[in-house]
Amino acid sequence: MEHNGWADEGFGAVADEFARNFAERGELGAAVAAFVDGRKVVDLWGGTADERTGRPWEKDTALPVFSCTKGIVSICAHLLAQRGRLDLDAPVADYWPEFARHGKERITTRMVLAHTAGIPLAERKLTFQELTAWTPVIRALEEQKPLWEPGTAYEYHAHAFGFIVGEVIRRITGFTPGVHFRLAMADELGLSTWLGVPEEEVPRLARITEAEGRAPLPDAGLLFMRALTMNGVLPFPGLDDPHGWNSPAVLTAEFPGAGAVSSARGLATLYAAAATGVDGSARLLAPDTVTDAVTPLSGGASWSGFPDLGSRWGSGFLVDSPFVRLLGPRSFANHGAGGQLCFGDDEFGVGFSYAANRMGGRGDVRAERLVAAVRECVGRR
Repeated sequence: MEHNGWADEGFGAVADEFARNFAERGELGAAVAAFVDGRKVVDLWGGTADERTGRPWEKDTALPVFSCTKGIVSICAHLLAQRGRLDLDAPVADYWPEFARHGKERITTRMVLAHTAGIPLAERKLTFQELTAWTPVIRALEEQKPLWEPGTAYEYHAHAFGFIVGEVIRRITGFTPGVHFRLAMADELGLSTWLGVPEEEVPRLARITEAEGRAPLPDAGLLFMRALTMNGVLPFPGLDDPHGWNSPAVLTAEFPGAGAVSSARGLATLYAAAATGVDGSARLLAPDTVTDAVTPLSGGASWSGFPDLGSRWGSGFLVDSPFVRLLGPRSFANHGAGGQLCFGDDEFGVGFSYAANRMGGRGDVRAERLVAAVRECVGRR
């Protein structure tokens, strides 16, 4: 397949791997973008945005990016901390007093960012209408008891991550995280990236399709799956369910743990802005802030017994690990259930994002090969 866009001299290896994803790895539609030292060096896209109609992938095509959302919320939190408005090691209750119930008094924002807070979900089952209304989720989290001593064990806080950190952001700024993100950085950077996509953007979005050869999913009653689906209300993958990840009702709502919609260029620009600044602008996150963010805090087998997949977490970001090989110890990343990956690295000066609409199945190496190509290219500089 012929792709569109361009790659700078010295970054042809990225274009080659992008083409191989289509020729050899079952790609349907995708885009990849990369910046080095604030300058765009890769901007490629191609394939099919909607398999039902054959609509092609365009330059600014956006799509659901699942847990890449956590990186957006984490950048917002670290920027508030950098500006002295949020202490990541202070109790969440310092900003949100009603949270200090049932043993949650000493839970910090950093524990939530590291997935060690002990509340990977609100166990009280809410309706879809309640999940999209914000306040019912916040009330359910206030009522929730930690499942373990906060800070002592790891379990992926799939949606609770976004709602808890998001409510801290709301208490500090007066805006939910999606609105704050647009006001604080996205509008100025011109990002096609949203937590709660505007309705007028929905017809232009790429449509997610299921992976080929997906391994069987864990039992729906397991803690990991209950956290991932908010007690079964947001089915996974459930793409074409009325509340699945192609549903306008989901995409236009604000699910700050997994509900962002973005183009690859939007996320790459955000991570480049965080790590280096873009086109001569000042970087969003200072070196000390990045050091704080990438200090490893958690990982391994989960509290509930979910096996160690190799992921390692800093404060809100995946760090270089066997699970996701990045550029080095200064890389800060997030990935999405659809195979998406985005990261920044201030040592190598990189902001990167890959986004695709065919979800990742068993043995998916599409993002891995693109990152390896970036690693090769920046290593030669």
